[in-house]
Amino acid sequence: MLRVGNLERSIEFYTQVLGMKLLRRTENPAYKYTLAFLGYGSNPDHAELELTYNWGVETYEMGTAYGHLALSVHDAYAACEKIKRAGGTVTREAGPVKGGTTVIAFVTDPDGYRVELIEPKDRPAIT
Repeated sequence: MLRVGNLERSIEFYTQVLGMKLLRRTENPAYKYTLAFLGYGSNPDHAELELTYNWGVETYEMGTAYGHLALSVHDAYAACEKIKRAGGTVTREAGPVKGGTTVIAFVTDPDGYRVELIEPKDRPAIT
């Protein structure tokens, strides 16, 4: 779950830039929050990302516990180009990880959360 400051902006990033689908959305007026669930498919076959918007809260501190999300991609170089064309921010261009051969890249979402793109050697990847 990620807390976001502008739910529509975040949904647009994850759907238009990273190609996820908005799976469902729920409103809780009594406690003043909205949840949006996104992914490349639904549970239990696919992981889902939960975005939480607490009404009226526009920013959060990242803290020291958060590192990044990771998504498998077939081609990190092509994924970076596609993300840039869609208006996303690539913060580490695709290339081998330091001290290894696995190809990775990083993008940043509108709230500053980092997302790693990784070319798996032995797992299925998203397209």
